[in-house]
Amino acid sequence: MQTLTFSAVTFKKLKMTMIEMPLDHQVLTALEQDPYVGRRNLRFETNQGRVTLRGVVSTYYQKQMAQEAVRRVDGVDEITNELEVTWP
Repeated sequence: MQTLTFSAVTFKKLKMTMIEMPLDHQVLTALEQDPYVGRRNLRFETNQGRVTLRGVVSTYYQKQMAQEAVRRVDGVDEITNELEVTWP
């Protein structure tokens, strides 16, 4: 199992297609590219096709959009959305 902190992880842009990338990098890329999620303080874990989202977002919409971004990643079989919504 690998845990990545979304706001603290940086990695070199590899010349690979999304299918060739490890699942954790695919999830990270999907979250980074989502305009509704963007550089939020999110963490996630990947383990054999399972992704667990953790952290804090400002709205239920952002919580749902984070899940939808991950849902579109090939190789994700199950998502557990443990994101907390805290009002600003």
